[in-house]
Amino acid sequence: MNQVQNLLYKKWETKWAGNVYLIHVIWFLLAAIAVGAEMSRGLTGIDNYLIFEGVFRHVVQEKYLFSYYPDEYVSFNNYGPAFSLVIAPFALLPTYVGCFLWAMANAAALFYALKLLPIEEKQRIIVYWIVVIEMMTSIHSVQFNPMFTAFFIFSYVFTIRGKDWLATLFIALGFLTKIYGIAGLAFFFFSRNKLQFALSFIAWIAIIVIAPIIYSSADYIMQTYEDWYYQIIRRNQQNIDNSRTAGMQDISVPGMIRRIFHYYGPIDLPIIAIAGTLFGLPLLKKQNQLQPKFGLYYLALVLISVVIFSSAAESPTFVIAVTGAALWFISREKPVSILAKSLLGLLFVLTILSPTDLIPPYIRINIILAYSLKALPCFIIWCWLIISCWKIHLPKFPSGQ
Repeated sequence: MNQVQNLLYKKWETKWAGNVYLIHVIWFLLAAIAVGAEMSRGLTGIDNYLIFEGVFRHVVQEKYLFSYYPDEYVSFNNYGPAFSLVIAPFALLPTYVGCFLWAMANAAALFYALKLLPIEEKQRIIVYWIVVIEMMTSIHSVQFNPMFTAFFIFSYVFTIRGKDWLATLFIALGFLTKIYGIAGLAFFFFSRNKLQFALSFIAWIAIIVIAPIIYSSADYIMQTYEDWYYQIIRRNQQNIDNSRTAGMQDISVPGMIRRIFHYYGPIDLPIIAIAGTLFGLPLLKKQNQLQPKFGLYYLALVLISVVIFSSAAESPTFVIAVTGAALWFISREKPVSILAKSLLGLLFVLTILSPTDLIPPYIRINIILAYSLKALPCFIIWCWLIISCWKIHLPKFPSGQ
C-alpha cells in the first residue's frame, strides 16, 4: 500500500505540482476572480477595502480612526496610522480601480515572497498549490493578510541574506500595521550582524512612526498611536466575548478551548507564555541558528504562531498559518510519511476548504466554526514543528555514552 501511495504522490507531484506555468496562471486568475466577485456586489462586497481606504483619508483629515462611520463603511477599523503608508498608493485611485489593484498586489506580494525562499523549485510549486485556495479566501475578503504573510517571508529571506536593514523594514512595518508582526523579531537570531539588525529595526520604527506626519500632524499621529493601543485591548476582549456565540473571530487555540469546554476564564496569557517558552528556547543555541532547515522550521513556526494564538484570528487570516503549514510539509524527509500526508489532508478539510461550499453548511457552521476547528490542524503542525526544533536542540552524544 505504501508503495502505491508513494507512486501516486510522485505522479501527482510530476504532472501537477511540477507544472510551474499552470500554478502561475491559476494563482493570479483565482485572485482576480475573487476580487471581481466581491466588486460585482457593489460597495458592500468591498467593505474591508473601504475601511483600508478610510484609514488614509482619515489620517489626512485628522479624524479619529476608530469611530463608526456608517456613511463610509459598515464595520470598524482596527489598523493604526502606519497602515496609511501601505494603502496610500491605492487609496489615491478611484475606489474600484484601487480595490482591484490592492487585491492583485496582495496576491503578487505573497507569490513573489515564496519565490525568494531558499527551497527547490518543485518544493516551491507544492507550497503554491497548498496555499492558493487560502490566498483566494483572503482575497475574497479584500484583506491585507497575503501581503502581511509576505512581510514575514521577506524579513526571514533578507535576514539570512545578510540584508538586515531591509529585513527589519518589513518587521517594523508589520509590527506597526498588525501588532503581532513583532514576531518577526525571532529572525534576529539568524542575523550575522545582530547589532546592525537591532539598530536598523529601531531606525525603521522611528521612520515609519514619523512618516505619516508628512500628510497629517505630529500631535494627531502620536495621539492616534495611543488610541490604537486601547483599540487593540478593546478588540481583544470583544473577540473573546464573541467566542460565546461562536463568532467569526477567535479561531485559535484559546478559542478552541473556550468553545469546546465553555470556559471563558483568563487562559490566553498562560497559553501564550507556555507556547512562547517552547518556541523560544531552541533559538538560544547558536549551533541551531546556522542550520538552513532550522531556519525554515522557524519561519513556519512564526507564520503559524501569529494566527493560532491570536483572538483576532478569523478565516481570511489563515493564509498566514497555511503558508507556514505548507513550509512544514515540504520540509518533510522523503518519502513523506503517511502521518504527514494524513495531516495535510486534515489541513485541507478543516482549514483550507472549511469556508467553501465543498463543506456542508451544517458541518461548517455547527462543528468547524462552532468549535474553532479550523485552527486544529495548524496547531498539530505547530506541535510537530516544536518537537522537531527541540530534537535539533538536544545535545548529540557520541555512541556508547
